[in-house]
Amino acid sequence: MSTFININNRGQLKQLLLSIDANTRPLWGKMTPQQMVEHLVENVKYTNGKKIGTCDSPAEDAYREKQKGVYTNAEIPKNVILGTLPDEYSFTTLELAIQQLMTELNDFDIYFKTPGITSIHGGFGPMDHNEWLIWHGKHFTHHLKQFGVWPLKAS
Repeated sequence: MSTFININNRGQLKQLLLSIDANTRPLWGKMTPQQMVEHLVENVKYTNGKKIGTCDSPAEDAYREKQKGVYTNAEIPKNVILGTLPDEYSFTTLELAIQQLMTELNDFDIYFKTPGITSIHGGFGPMDHNEWLIWHGKHFTHHLKQFGVWPLKAS
């Protein structure tokens, strides 16, 4: 089994997210399950053309960080804080937030059907479809672990 979830396996991803109760406390950090899913929704929008990212790092620094972040088996560290959590939810339920995440991922697939297209990662610079698949896999895995549903338990 892979260390990271394959985000192309949308059925498995959705099932894992739906297995998290809305009242589940994270194993680390302060996010609620719904804040986590809404965080993923917002992040995917930067990779499906709905939001345009910027990278303020010099190109050589961004390239070096991308090599470490994307092209190694390194996991995202616990308790990385990159901003404040919103005071209110964007969706009325966790289930609706998960459905929106699935929609954004579908739009991600459509966006990257354009040959040669990239989107900007805030720390890594321009990334192609395959790089985003890897990074999303790492990012989603990080949060699935945060709520105790990854790695999958043996049956």
